[in-house]
Amino acid sequence: MAETIHIYHTNDLHSHFGNWPAIHAFLAERKRWHEEEGDFCIVLDIGDHVDRSHPYTEGTAGKGNVELLNKASYDAVTIGNNEGITLSKEELDDLYAEADFDVILSNLTDVNGERPAWAKPYKIIRTAEGKRIGLVGATAEFTPFYERLGWKVTGAREAILRSVEAIKDQTDFIVCLSHLGVREDELLAEACPDIDLILGAHTHHIFHDGKMVGDVLLGAAGKFGAYLGHVMIEDDLKKKKAYLIETEKLENPDEKYDEKLRKKGRELLDEAVFYNGAALKADWFHDSEMAQLFGKAMIDFSGADCALFNAGLFMEDMPLGEITRYDFHQMLPHPINPCMIELTGAELKEIYLQSMNSDWPQLELKGLGFRGVVFGKMIRTGMDMINHQLYINGKPAQGEKKYRLITLDMFTFGYFFPEFKRSPKTYFMPEFIRDVFSTYFADKIVK
Repeated sequence: MAETIHIYHTNDLHSHFGNWPAIHAFLAERKRWHEEEGDFCIVLDIGDHVDRSHPYTEGTAGKGNVELLNKASYDAVTIGNNEGITLSKEELDDLYAEADFDVILSNLTDVNGERPAWAKPYKIIRTAEGKRIGLVGATAEFTPFYERLGWKVTGAREAILRSVEAIKDQTDFIVCLSHLGVREDELLAEACPDIDLILGAHTHHIFHDGKMVGDVLLGAAGKFGAYLGHVMIEDDLKKKKAYLIETEKLENPDEKYDEKLRKKGRELLDEAVFYNGAALKADWFHDSEMAQLFGKAMIDFSGADCALFNAGLFMEDMPLGEITRYDFHQMLPHPINPCMIELTGAELKEIYLQSMNSDWPQLELKGLGFRGVVFGKMIRTGMDMINHQLYINGKPAQGEKKYRLITLDMFTFGYFFPEFKRSPKTYFMPEFIRDVFSTYFADKIVK
């Protein structure tokens, strides 16, 4: 009887570790079970396992996540944007130094075109009966962000097609690890019928029973470890089916696992930044001293004329006393970078008016790097509107004059301010907004 090949996959965990002990234990049990049955098992992660909003990931620069993947005996992964653009180039280069698995990634190189030593464009796994399973993979093209970090990200679909062409005559079944999003997966399936299975991520989509596009099977397991994907390949590779396992229904050997990792993260981040002589209150729906200090920090950091951001960023108050890296992480857990945008006075006036949208403060924003609860009030530092006249630092804004606005990278995707997508901009990387704020206090407030 021909062996059955079992492929288990996770994606977009985003450092939600609550169900990880259940996933780990289940995979270990299934691997033993499949080996006893004479079947073959492969375990894959499709990216964004790392999320620096978790203190353990922040404290270990993602290497703690790699250790978890090692212990769970993963065979291969690809990277998501959270591994790729929320770590510095040096941190990403070091992230997989102790990995016991391969990183399958075909569309990332150094600026000189050399593939990083830790990445492979493809991998071929032989089963016990000699079946050749090819793995290819790619990540989403956040081009300007990768460029600012010293990387070059190329067209994902084209890179995958090249990898498939390189291995199709050496393989019996090809699996694509795709951190590209559901629409790109569908287009890839149409463009490359030589792929047998696409395991998707990035858009957090769910296929409970897979999805067929032509003869290509698509699988996807949502986000945050709520599901574990399972694909069975049977009948000498002629039959394939996908389904999801709900991890909350699995036995969890350690219900306090996430709590323990958070404690470790706090210990790793227990580095004093400064002594705070007066407590500052976070306020999502009003201007506040904390918000204005943050605006000043952003302007001081960038040299901009004015700042614009949302008050929902602040997740914790700043208490009286010694403030550590952990405290700043808890205040601003978001993997968000500052971005400076060049706008004319007329454009800036229009942005100001758009920012007064009364629906935004209560908006429950998801994605875009935001890790808060609600969007909150828009805060403007260095600009004001009086009798329909925009003032920049107390002076009337000139319609054609260019001004520099410092804001958040999440606003540049065009959802809130379409003009930002078209305007000249500079992303500051790898600094997160919490780094800007903590440095301001360390360098300015205490001196």
